[in-house]
Order: sequence, then structure tokens, then C-alpha cells
Amino acid sequence: MPKLSVIIVNYKTPALLKNCISSLVKTILTASYEVIVVDSESDGEVPRMLKEEFADITCIPFRENSGYAKAVNAGIARAQGDYFLILNPDIIATEYAVDTMVAYMDSEGKREHVGMLGPKLYGFGNAYQQSAFRFPSPLTIVLRRTPLGRLPMFKSRLDAFLQKDKNLEEALIPTRVDWLMGAALFVSKEAIAQVGVMDETFFMYFEDVDWARRFWEDGYAIVYHPLMRMYHYHQKTSHRYGVFDVIGNAMTRVHIRSALRYFLKHGIRMKSYV
Repeated sequence: MPKLSVIIVNYKTPALLKNCISSLVKTILTASYEVIVVDSESDGEVPRMLKEEFADITCIPFRENSGYAKAVNAGIARAQGDYFLILNPDIIATEYAVDTMVAYMDSEGKREHVGMLGPKLYGFGNAYQQSAFRFPSPLTIVLRRTPLGRLPMFKSRLDAFLQKDKNLEEALIPTRVDWLMGAALFVSKEAIAQVGVMDETFFMYFEDVDWARRFWEDGYAIVYHPLMRMYHYHQKTSHRYGVFDVIGNAMTRVHIRSALRYFLKHGIRMKSYV
């Protein structure tokens, strides 16, 4: 049976992290697994909590907040598994979701050359949370962040980005997508050996988009699987002030810098593999 390495990147959310780990312990029933926590800008609270309540978990404390990609890569470097489940600490796993991911990737996934897999996510109030998209263009970013996106003339462009044609909310079968939200990614060690780890020049945002693009370019498919379900208690931090976000929100500026880095790396055309 293949071994799974669960890598959780934590940043000052010990209560969420504890709930996340507890959900994994309760719901992973058949897979052999290890858990690695990368604690960014650690103040010692998380390592102490893990030592007291989850003694068999590996903790990698970072003194500074070195960015999401660097934290993920540190977890991958320490991991011993054949597959890696990369999670945010605000993820709650449901029964059999992780076991089903392992089984899928070890059978159908191998046959279909799937390198990355993502679950269906739900947020507060059991609301569906979109986690799969087509690759963006610069116009997509503008439309998502300004009132221009509400104009009927741009509806088809945003619908394409959101993959409205695939009706992912109602889907019942595995569906190929361009990229998956980085909150919950299941990836194969074999694919990472070919594609490489996350690009650490992205401090935050777009590292998941960039990684997915590289997976496709190296011949690995990316799949959204709606029967594997998790909860993601996500609060947006990069979109608070509408059109004035660039002035009033530091995380928006980080997001825009990452977007520019992505387009400089991959070009500005809206490419899609699905």
C-alpha cells in the first residue's frame, strides 16, 4: 500500500490546525500516512501543542514568514510518502475523502497520468466553494477586481475562467481542470520528480497556478474530484476595499505582484488545457 505524507502549512492559527489534524485522525481509516506541519513565523505555541497532543507528528518551525511555496517545499523535502496531500490549516476532512484520494491516484490516476488531484470544497454554512478554474489572463484579474466584471460584455470571459461550461458544483465524476486552489492539493511524488517543487519566487498567491501550469506542460493532468469532499473555512484577505484594494490592502498588492510575476513567466495569453 502506498504511503501518504500530509503537509500542513500553518501561520499563527493553532486552533484551526488542531481541528484540521483531528479531522484527519478521525477520517483516514485505511491509508498509511504521516503528518508534517510547517509552522511559519513560529512562536513555539504550535510545536508545544503538537508535542502534547500529537506526539508522532513532525513539526518544521520557521522563524520567519518565508512564503507559502517555501513552506510547502520544506514539507516535501522531509516527506517519506509516495503521495503528498498539501493542506491549509483551515481544512476539515470528511470521512473517506483522503482514503478515496489515495485509491484514485494509485489506480485511475496512474492510468490517466494524473499528477494533481483536488477535492470538492465547502465553506461556511455548507456553501459550495469553487476551487477549480481555467488559467487566467491579465484581463481576468482586472475583471475579477473591478466593476468591469459586472458588465454583460465580459460575462463570457469570466464564465470561461470559472469553467461554467463544466458545471463543477453539480458534477458527479472526475473532471479535468486547468488549476486547483492551493488549499487542498493531492500530488504524486513521481510527478514532482519530473515537474519540480513550487516556485519559491512566489511569496504568496499564484504559486498554485504556476505549479499547475508546469504540471500540464510536463504532461500531467490535473483533476477535480467532486466525490472527495472537504470543508475550507476560508476568509478572504486580499479583497476588502473593492476598486481601492491596491491602496488600502497590503495583501491585494502582494496578489498583484504575484500575478505580474506569473504573466512575465508564462505570457499574457489565456491558455487552457481543458
